[in-house]
Amino acid sequence: MERFLNPALLLLLLVVAILSLGIGFLDVEVGSALIDWFASSMSGEALTREGLIVGEIRLPRTLLALVVGAAMGISGAALQGLLRNPLVDPGLIGASQGAALGAALVFYFNLFSGMGALATPVAGLIGAALTLFILMGLSGSMARPAIIIMAGLAISTLSSALLAVVLNFAPNPYAMQELVFWLLGSVSNRGLDNLAVLLPAFVIGSAMLLMQRKLLLGLSLGEQVADSMGLEVTKRGRYIVLGTALLVGSSVAVAGNIGFIGLVVPHLIRPLVGYRPDRLLLPSALVGAIVVLLADMLVRQLPPERELKLGVLTALIGAPFFVWLVWKERQRWL
Repeated sequence: MERFLNPALLLLLLVVAILSLGIGFLDVEVGSALIDWFASSMSGEALTREGLIVGEIRLPRTLLALVVGAAMGISGAALQGLLRNPLVDPGLIGASQGAALGAALVFYFNLFSGMGALATPVAGLIGAALTLFILMGLSGSMARPAIIIMAGLAISTLSSALLAVVLNFAPNPYAMQELVFWLLGSVSNRGLDNLAVLLPAFVIGSAMLLMQRKLLLGLSLGEQVADSMGLEVTKRGRYIVLGTALLVGSSVAVAGNIGFIGLVVPHLIRPLVGYRPDRLLLPSALVGAIVVLLADMLVRQLPPERELKLGVLTALIGAPFFVWLVWKERQRWL
C-alpha cells in the first residue's frame, strides 16, 4: 500500500486543484479560460472575462493554498519526528508568531511602502528569520527536545505580546481591522507575485527537510542509536528547525495564520506509512495541500459579504481533533 500512496495522493491533489479552479460564483470553462489567460500573458492582448477570473483570481488562490498546505504538512511531520512528540505543531518554534509580528509592523509603520503588495510577505519573512536566530541562540543543542520547546514557547509568548501591543496602539480602527483580518488567515486577494515570494522558500525548506529523512528514522530508534549511526543529531537537527522555520514563516508571511494543518495531517498519514517518520514527509505535504485546498473551496461557498476566513475554518476543524489527541494520549498513561 505504501508503494502506491504517493502517486495516489498526487493524482488526488491534481483533481482537487482542477476542481478548485472551477469553483466560484460564476461558472466558467476552466480549460479555455486558462488558454485565454496564457495567450494574453504572452501577447499582451486584453483578457477575456473568463481568463481574468481563472488566471488572475482563482489560479493564484489555488496555487497558494496548495503550497501553504504542503509547507504546513511537511513541516509538522518533520518537527514531530525531530522532537519525538506527536502533539507538536510547527508554530511551536515561534516562526509563525515572528512572521505575524513582522507583517503587523507593515500595517502599523507602513514599512517597505515602495514594494506595494509584497511589503507584507517580505516583512513577515524578516520577522520569521529574526525569531529563528533567537531560537538558535536560546536552544543551543538541537538534541534536547525540551530545550527547543521551551525556547519556542518563550519566543512565541514574546512575539504574541508585542503583536498585542501593535494592535493596542493601532493608528486607527481601519488599520486594526485590516491587521486582524489578515491574521485570521486567507489565500484570497493574493496574486502570483505573492507566490513568487513563497515558492523559493518552500523549495529550499522542503529540500532541507527531505535531506534529513535518515536522521528522523535514527531518532525514532532513540537518540543514542542516531548518534551511533554517525548522524550528527545536533548539526542536522538545526537543518530541520531551519527548514521548518523557513516554511512556516514564509507561509504565514503570505497567507496569515492557518493553523492545525501541521498538527493534524501527520496523524492522518502516520498509520499508512508504518509509523516511519522518514516516510511521512512527502505524503504529509501532499495531504496538507489537499486539506487546505478543500477548506478554501468550502470557504468560497459562503456569501462574499460573510466570508469565513480560511484560518478560522481550519481552527474549527483542527481544534476538536487536537482535543481528541490529548485525550488519547492521556488514556495511554492511565
